[in-house]
Amino acid sequence: MKRVLLFAFSAVLAGNVSAQGQIENSDLELWESVSSDSEPVNWNSFLSAQGSLTWAAANQIEQSSDVHAGSPGTSSARIWTRNAGFGVKANGNMTLGRINMGSTTASDPANHNISLTADPNFSEALTDTPDSIVFWVKYNAANSSSEARMKATLHDDYDYRDPEDAASSDHVVATAELNYSPTNGWVRMSVPFNYTGPATVNSFILVTFASNATPGGGDVDDEVYIDDIELIYNANSTQEITQNELYVSMDNTSNVIKVYAPNKLDGEYAIYNAVGQKVQTGALSSSIDFDANPGIYFVHISTAKGSHKFEIYKK
Repeated sequence: MKRVLLFAFSAVLAGNVSAQGQIENSDLELWESVSSDSEPVNWNSFLSAQGSLTWAAANQIEQSSDVHAGSPGTSSARIWTRNAGFGVKANGNMTLGRINMGSTTASDPANHNISLTADPNFSEALTDTPDSIVFWVKYNAANSSSEARMKATLHDDYDYRDPEDAASSDHVVATAELNYSPTNGWVRMSVPFNYTGPATVNSFILVTFASNATPGGGDVDDEVYIDDIELIYNANSTQEITQNELYVSMDNTSNVIKVYAPNKLDGEYAIYNAVGQKVQTGALSSSIDFDANPGIYFVHISTAKGSHKFEIYKK
């Protein structure tokens, strides 16, 4: 379910650097009561499902204190596969949309996640165009050949469903999808969006995490921990600066951020952590000392020519 949240970046990035859209409660720190248990704010699982078989729903998501090294938060989400009876396995499922439970056959099209665009509790508005989606997962499975799944779809103002039916396919702007093997601990993953259409202007994003890539696949008690989901935008200039002219890198050996530019560096920088807190500012130079806790950070650079945002990873 959705609560009205103030996305941290929108408050702290006033001035020369414009905030770009992120998913509410992407760090999975906020949880709320749903039916007999709880679900993460702005995300949904089986307890908030719709469909003819909701009477058979059971909780398959929980708040966990197991987080990756360097996480700025204290919570992650855990989803798992359960025995639903009658020889059916129900995969764990966390989505920005709403789960539709319509069949006891796992692969039946009546079982899907759907963006209910008229209901903010079961949809996520997004008009920006991210280049990739980054997230942390820890996937434990009984069979090493099993694969979990993440899929993110940018779509227009239509009640898009995943898996796609023929009608939904016409409304896709871009897709980022990954099936991944058991991880043996926390792993950071980055998946690019492919802007293949056929739609051209997105209004919403539907993101789904599942404990198996195949409906009804895997084994009972396979589990996925999920944390710190981010939409990544390549640096955009407001005037002449391009990615080839200005870029940064993190030297984790010397704890220095290196800034590369063809001309004299003249401007300011600000560094934000993954939840939007400003952790360091200063005058722009080719070498910026940065000795911080491990994790994802965003470097914002402002010059007379414009503004850029870069993602770095501090080990």
